[in-house]
Amino acid sequence: MKSVDRNGYEIKQNETQNQMLGFLYQNKIGRIILSQLVKPWVSKAMGILLNLSVSKWLIGSFVKKNDIDLSEYEDRKYRSYNDFFTRKIKEGHRKIDEQPEHLIAPCDSKLSVYSISADARFKIKDTLYTMESLLRSKKLATHYEGGLLLIFRLTVDDYHRFCYTDNGVKTKNYKIPGVYHTVNPLANDVIPIYKENTREFSIIKSENFGNILTMEVGALLVGRIVNYHEKANVRRGEEKGKFEFGGSTIILCLEKGRVIIDEDILANSLNGVETVVKMGEKIGIA
Repeated sequence: MKSVDRNGYEIKQNETQNQMLGFLYQNKIGRIILSQLVKPWVSKAMGILLNLSVSKWLIGSFVKKNDIDLSEYEDRKYRSYNDFFTRKIKEGHRKIDEQPEHLIAPCDSKLSVYSISADARFKIKDTLYTMESLLRSKKLATHYEGGLLLIFRLTVDDYHRFCYTDNGVKTKNYKIPGVYHTVNPLANDVIPIYKENTREFSIIKSENFGNILTMEVGALLVGRIVNYHEKANVRRGEEKGKFEFGGSTIILCLEKGRVIIDEDILANSLNGVETVVKMGEKIGIA
């Protein structure tokens, strides 16, 4: 999908990631490989490997391939690849908009906005969802009908920490395990793989935007979601958590009539274009 910045200039896509995912999901051999990669023991083994000090040798080539500006991040030695992947940005490099009526982006990402209805379908990490299948709750899906679904797509070169979008009271975290369905490769010419990534959500009873449902979607393989808090009082811009290795996604569900999204973001979404946003910047108004 095409991505543009807030000034309308097109942003170059990470073709390496797109090509890899295309091979895994659209190529017969790739799907055979994928049917093995999604097995839990493989994900666990990858997680262990990327937390070992020997994985540090991957950092240099990753930085070069993705043209990452390390001057934005804390200057320190990394213990492992995962330690590098979850690196923290220097204080002051992400300005948090403190205007109470301004809705802010929870993360660095590519943003798309959709209207929520009972029959709407949303493509999230190569899987089509209805609101009910996404949340695994008919009651919640009905509650957010008429509202807005904001999808923040992170790629491997993005900052992988995220923050709260407003002051408020946060519920506990509700975890939805990932599901993978594969067919026998010996009995079929094509190997469809239908997947639902691991998801985790909570609801923030916010001061300015009603009940905001915030969901984190894990990535293929490791993609572990790390949320710092269970039920708690939270504040705008406070770090909520982080993703370990893998591209990931954050979703905001907004109640009907609560937020007016900025015109440039809406226009881009209507044209099938993502808008590049940074954590803490204004994306709408109460």
